[in-house]
Amino acid sequence: MIDKNIKLLRKKQGLSQEKLAEKIGVSRQTVAKWETGNSLPDVLSCAKLAELFDVSIEDLLHLDTELLSLPHTKGKYIFGSLTVQEGGQISLPARARKLFSIEPGDDLLLIGDVDRGLALVDVNFFLESYRALEINEKDS
Repeated sequence: MIDKNIKLLRKKQGLSQEKLAEKIGVSRQTVAKWETGNSLPDVLSCAKLAELFDVSIEDLLHLDTELLSLPHTKGKYIFGSLTVQEGGQISLPARARKLFSIEPGDDLLLIGDVDRGLALVDVNFFLESYRALEINEKDS
């Protein structure tokens, strides 16, 4: 799967094999071998690829190409799939925690819609938005 993901992400960013190779410090032939599945990138190359493509190493290795090929909208992210652990726990990807400044002890609200699914929202943001909505409704 990594071979297809590298090729898809490279093309999505409009990079040639040569340009990608330059950016991560390998030869064009190495990139070609990765994309055809004839060899695999080492751990350091995976880290460079993940950073360049703005995905986690886990997603670079395993994420379905159908998800990776979705059009990117500024400010919207797909962080990858989560596995529900014993007891219902999930672990948020480090990239998501960093991007949204989520720290241990932060309060998040889990909201759901039967038709649309689940979402996590910062509790304070939700309460502020709800209060603003109430004020707007009173003024109408």
